[in-house]
Amino acid sequence: MAGVSPTQNSLKHLRKAGYTAEVVEKFVKSPMGGFRKDLFGFIDILGIREKETLAVQTTSAGEATRRLKKIQESEHLSAVLRAGWVIEVHGWEKVGNRWKLTKHFQLAKEVAKDDSRSSGYDKEG
Repeated sequence: MAGVSPTQNSLKHLRKAGYTAEVVEKFVKSPMGGFRKDLFGFIDILGIREKETLAVQTTSAGEATRRLKKIQESEHLSAVLRAGWVIEVHGWEKVGNRWKLTKHFQLAKEVAKDDSRSSGYDKEG
């Protein structure tokens, strides 16, 4: 993904939608150079808007389904959802000469007594 990164695309997308958004992944130095560490193991960007907190994992469209599975298997998923946060996976793809959000998954706490469950959907965008 030469040029604009998925993170830059998602930040622009969120800010255009009215979110105050910031990158929350960090670079951790190691003897081998270093690596990126996501907040709670799966959050690259946090966005806030009114009473909503949005956690975003951003990647290429080809990796979006794999990232969704990683989130669903995370030990921190239920705590994030119980806190009322919405989780999205943004999958970006270059279509012609423009970047397009072509894969979009969302996880949110269901309005139900059992708050350990979550609902997810795939929204082609």
